[in-house]
Amino acid sequence: MHFTLHATDGAARAGTFTTPHGEVPTPAFMPVGTQATVKGLTPEMVRAAGAHIILGNTYHLALRPGDEIVRDFGGLHKFMHWDGPILTDSGGFQVFSLAGQVKITDHGAKFKSHIDGSPLELTPERAVEIQQNLGSDIAMVLDECPPATSESAKMRAAVLRTIRWAERCKKHHSRPGQAQFAIVQGGLNLDLRAECARELVAMDFPGYALGGFSVGEAPEAMHAALPACAACLPEHKPRYLMGVGRPQDLLAGVASGIDMFDCVMPTRNGRNALAFTSDGPIRLRNAKHRRDPAPVASDCACYCCENYSRGYLHHLFAADEMLGPTLLSLHNIAFYLRLMADARHAITEGRFAAFRAGCLARWNADS
Repeated sequence: MHFTLHATDGAARAGTFTTPHGEVPTPAFMPVGTQATVKGLTPEMVRAAGAHIILGNTYHLALRPGDEIVRDFGGLHKFMHWDGPILTDSGGFQVFSLAGQVKITDHGAKFKSHIDGSPLELTPERAVEIQQNLGSDIAMVLDECPPATSESAKMRAAVLRTIRWAERCKKHHSRPGQAQFAIVQGGLNLDLRAECARELVAMDFPGYALGGFSVGEAPEAMHAALPACAACLPEHKPRYLMGVGRPQDLLAGVASGIDMFDCVMPTRNGRNALAFTSDGPIRLRNAKHRRDPAPVASDCACYCCENYSRGYLHHLFAADEMLGPTLLSLHNIAFYLRLMADARHAITEGRFAAFRAGCLARWNADS
């Protein structure tokens, strides 16, 4: 994998990173395909919405159907019929947030499956092996992701363990064509973040992520911390903000120099009748949309907005028809992808600050 930086506007960056399965223009949003599917959407729908890269979940796929089964089907790309780049997370966040009775040691994490309660263990080496079986283009190292409210001693211990685990992941990795990204932890403690980044940058990974955000802290606190955290990462390598977030959070990340994002918000909200638009979110269950002939967004060219009215979508959700969540998930994915494409254009034209301010003004006016 290699990353090319094409333009900057302040700290905001426009670039391209190349993988064995294609190029990804940045800033980029990655739709989340947790269990080898972006919920409710076919790969063709996701591609038509403008996606270049998607995310798969190591924890879930290792439990079901099993990483060896995916491997035997020819890897995750063939298994799910997606021919573009795929990033897989290490499973660490899910272990700490979903699994039962987690016990973390320097060796790894022992836990119980959230599916059937069976005892399992995830070590840095096992996380690498799972992702090599999945065959993703980008594989994340195993990290420890403590809550934002963790006391300083626990946060520091998590940072030190994250550094040690990253070194073990790098040493164990052997799959050609798969790039490993390291993950910087440290919560809102900028000194810890800088220390973690220094140690990981010295290991010379192909890319770096900021983990441990959007785990309980106020959005404003995250926005304030992002510029300093991003500045600790190499300029010539891609930077990824994990699990974030709302449209305004993505723009804060771009303004700070972040290149890649993922979040379940577009599809999760789509399944619950909330649509993102350039004028702010709208709730399609509201009775005022019952007779509304307008599309969800008049400035959106997605399949949903080109063909269906707000009134029809209101009916689908009222009738509990599965097409409603599918159409609105598709629209929301398209909105997020278009937001990143528009941000990229604004960066290349030197007007990102004005672009961001205009978006925030419209969204705040709606709220």
